[in-house]
Amino acid sequence: MSLSGCGRMEAVFSAVFLLCFALNTGVHGDRLTVLQAPEFVAFQKGDWPVSGEKIPDLVALTMGFSVQEDLAWPGLKAGPLFQRPRANVLVVVRGVDSLALPQSVASYPLENPVPFTMDSVAETVHSLFAEDTPVVLQLAPSEERLYMLGKANAVFEDLPVTLQQIRARLSQDGSVLASLPLNSLSRSAEADLLFLSEVQVLHDITALLQRHRHLAKDHSPDLYSLELSGLEELSRLYGQDSPQYRDATAILASVLQKFGQDVYGLYGNSSVVEVVTVKTFEAPLTRKSRSILESKQISNPGSPYNLAYKYNFHYAVIFNIVLWLMIALALAVIAIAYNLWNMDPGYDSIIYRMTNQKIRMD
Repeated sequence: MSLSGCGRMEAVFSAVFLLCFALNTGVHGDRLTVLQAPEFVAFQKGDWPVSGEKIPDLVALTMGFSVQEDLAWPGLKAGPLFQRPRANVLVVVRGVDSLALPQSVASYPLENPVPFTMDSVAETVHSLFAEDTPVVLQLAPSEERLYMLGKANAVFEDLPVTLQQIRARLSQDGSVLASLPLNSLSRSAEADLLFLSEVQVLHDITALLQRHRHLAKDHSPDLYSLELSGLEELSRLYGQDSPQYRDATAILASVLQKFGQDVYGLYGNSSVVEVVTVKTFEAPLTRKSRSILESKQISNPGSPYNLAYKYNFHYAVIFNIVLWLMIALALAVIAIAYNLWNMDPGYDSIIYRMTNQKIRMD
């Protein structure tokens, strides 16, 4: 066989190997990266893939909440019953499959990257800690979508929401433009300004949290959900091989690393910070506008007999009440039976005592 034929065969084998590797690890290579986590939230290092639709359940489990369906995923171990993180921060970055985040707890491949929301987790936080008014913040600057609940209405009332407000914020004091190495990024291009606006929002969130440090000292857990799509616009406009896209990727990786460290420190090293990087979602996201206070009937649509689920969000509370009540009643029965067995009727019982005296008098 000639040298040219060997080269062709080697190229074919290399292409087949890369194709098999892509099929095994996912076409897009999307990732779920845990930037920060306390010791009692035990993430195991490994390459176990997690489905995109299970991200809300994973966030709920890290916060100590129950989920309707068991998450058969070995990446998260069961933690202590009476310890929960004070906050969970989830950042979704669209337009890139992975970021260089060396200082992370663990990283896992993401399969089936379908759109998801944190509405179910927000409802759980609101229903369980309504009196404590926890902070619930869901923000997507590119879509000008904002949802705040509890103390977030007072803390983040000055947070710029619309693109016009954020761009005006870039020209004020304390802007990130003065500290970021823009390199090939422009201050006048629309796509570049969208990306820089999202970086500014991350900076403003940490600044507001530092101003309101009392939020990290209450007993109610806080929830933050942020969606960033500036890289997606840069990729669409300039291409992934452009210097603008490479510079923006490096800037965002550095900003997210610092953002995770700041939030983790503000909450007393008791918060979970995750970053989901997805090149593109497989289906468009359809959001239903409904009230957070709307009552939801728990039923099992997959059962023809309209049976309820085996347990709901209050299962852990009910289980502990029943368990310890049964233990207390069992100990009480044992103590009563022991005392009755060792009781002397002539001295310990007033009935037998009166009977003995009457017999003696007769």
